[in-house]
Amino acid sequence: MAFHIVLVEPEIPANTGNIARTCAATGTHLHLVRPLGFRTDDATLKRAGLDYWYAVNISYYDSFSEVEERFEGHRFFYASTRSTKRYCDFEYKDGDLFVFGKETKGLPQELLEANPNQLIRMPMTDKVRSLNLANSAAIVVYEALRQTDFPGMLD
Repeated sequence: MAFHIVLVEPEIPANTGNIARTCAATGTHLHLVRPLGFRTDDATLKRAGLDYWYAVNISYYDSFSEVEERFEGHRFFYASTRSTKRYCDFEYKDGDLFVFGKETKGLPQELLEANPNQLIRMPMTDKVRSLNLANSAAIVVYEALRQTDFPGMLD
């Protein structure tokens, strides 16, 4: 098993490419929920992922409900600036899924309201609305890996 990053309707190819590179480096499975704000053959997407695309375990879905059905029984954590709990307040385990919304709007309100106990946020000052999507995904997956003693990774 591995950790999972789920991007719901990502809009910026460079962010998705950077997240794909993080996934390749960490053995994290990447899940993309359509519609995507770019084509998967986009040069910016490819450039951001460099030549690591061969090492990315990636799946595509037409809706988030498809992800929920495929991973029924798994734990989902939803990134939101509206959460009162920090990403480091949870104990993660192998197989957990970290869900991130589109860059301009985040996750749908109904998804957040349906999962109030699984919302996570990254602490930050009041000078910005949110962190970059790729940075947020890396922060969360590396915390999960730290908690599980970086399984399968080189020191």
